[in-house]
This record gives sequence, C-alpha cells and structure tokens, in this order.
Amino acid sequence: MKRREFITLLGGAAAAWPLAARSQQSAVPVAGFLGVGSPDKVANDLRAFHQGLGETGFVGGRNVAIEFRWADGQNDRLPALAADLVRRQVNVIVAPGSTAAALAARAASKTIPIVFWLGGDPVRLGLVDSLNHPGGNVTGVTTLGTELGPKRLELMREALPTATIVALLINPSNPNAETQSRGLQTAALTFGLKLHVLHASSERDFNSAFETLLSLRADALVIAGDGVFNTRIEQLAALTVRHAVPAIYQYRQFAAAGGLMSYGGSLTDSYRLTGVYTGRVLKGEMPADMPVQQATKLELILNLKTAKALGLDVPPQLLARADEVIK
Repeated sequence: MKRREFITLLGGAAAAWPLAARSQQSAVPVAGFLGVGSPDKVANDLRAFHQGLGETGFVGGRNVAIEFRWADGQNDRLPALAADLVRRQVNVIVAPGSTAAALAARAASKTIPIVFWLGGDPVRLGLVDSLNHPGGNVTGVTTLGTELGPKRLELMREALPTATIVALLINPSNPNAETQSRGLQTAALTFGLKLHVLHASSERDFNSAFETLLSLRADALVIAGDGVFNTRIEQLAALTVRHAVPAIYQYRQFAAAGGLMSYGGSLTDSYRLTGVYTGRVLKGEMPADMPVQQATKLELILNLKTAKALGLDVPPQLLARADEVIK
C-alpha cells in the first residue's frame, strides 16, 4: 500500500470511530410497558408514570423510548405480550397495576429488570425473595390491596347496618382471586352476612354480573382489587349508579365517578412511584438492591350525593372518619 493511501485510510478510520462511539453513547434506552388495559382508559395514570420518570431525569421520546403493549383487559394475552418485549430486548419491563402482568413479565425473563406495581404480597407471589432484598431482576411498588378487602366489607356494613346479603365482584383470572375471596368469606361470617361471589374477567362480563347481583337481591357490592377493574373504574361506578347499588372499591376515582365509597391507596401516586423506580433502573441501579417500596397511605372517600340518591343516611361517625366527602 502506498504511503498516501495508508494515511488516507487511517484518517478515515479515525474520523469514523468517534462517529460510531457517539452513536452508541446517544442510543436511548427502551422501557417496555406491559399494560393490562388500554391507553384510552389510563390516560391520567400514564401522566403520573411520566411524572415519576421525569423526577429521575427521563422524558419519554427524548432520552427514553417507551414500547407499549396493551392487553385490553384480557389477562390471557399478557404472556405473549411480555415475550414480545423480551424479543425487543428492552432495557426494563414495567408492569403496573396488575399482578398478572408482573407474573407474566417474570416468567418471560429472568435477566431483564422488571418494575411492578401491585396490591398483593410480592414475596408470597414468588416475585421477590424479600421486600428489603428482592434478590433477582424484579422490584417495584406495593400498596395495601388484597389485605383491605375485609375492611371494605366492614365499612359497607357500617354504612348499611341493616344489610344481610352482600356480593363480591372478583376477576377469577387474577392470581390473588382465591385469597381475596377467602378473606371476604371469613369476614362475612364474622359480620353475620351472606356473601355471594360474582365473576368478571373482562368488561364483557360486567352486565351479566350486575344482572346476577340484582337477581340475588344483594344489599351491597364489594369490588375486589384487580388490574382489569382499575382500567374500568368509571364504567363500574356508572353500573352501580344505574342499578342503584351501594358499592365500594379501593380507589378515589370510583367514588368520584359516582360509586358510594372507596377505601385504599392512591392510584396516581402508585403510578408515579413506579415511574421513579423505572428511572432509577434505567440509570443503572440493580433491582436486586432496590427494596420494594410500600405505599401505606390510605384514604376513605364518601360520595354523599350518591348516598342521598340511594336513600342512605350515612352514620355521622363514618362521615367524620372520611378523608374526603364528595357532595
């Protein structure tokens, strides 16, 4: 090779290397979002998730790309969607608001970091070794959910002291379904109530579940916590209003949409915390070293307007304990 040709080749390589290096350095990380619902149903929750990401310096579309996969309320679609994110080789999988989504992500990969948010016990579910030391590729946020079922039944009984028959609406495809049902059955016996368990795996089942509820002449309804139900809160609240059924769910949005009561944590804050943890993982923290966050703040919301429409006189002591009364 002639000396001039060699210098030209070397110079070209020297110029190309910084370009390649800069290209690698500027490649944005990709977060895979495994949603149990559909984007139009969780717009406010997504804003909270992006807020959490922003608190760690990440902005979707700028310095992080987000690949969304939606199950449209069908838990049986989650394993295939999780596998698709693994094939996409995302940097982290986010599974918010759904035990089924978290388990599907965990089954799909033992190496890609996974950030969940759920209302069950992640240790009992086999997602982490312990809350303080997750020990694998999975960590996230938990809120009191399954454990609060008996308390919601107690609150409903306090609001309707003459009630004798109560229904529980539950998603049988939820991994926590048996635990939720067993807890409510035990509580119902304690309170001297007869409990009927109704099933709904998707919104297609809602109308038939409420028809059964009416045929049973149930005095009240407790809705079990579930990722599918979380994406249909307003629809469930509207059904309780249409059929004049006193009902309780875990999130404020239910009472705000016309449901009688809600008791639980903050849906918005849970999504925000999930975004924060996702950002920390994208910055290089290892899930094994990130303790599971426990959101323990609870709020009781009462819709007094709905109570009046139902002809209920809410006991003064219950009104006094409410964190918010919607009039």
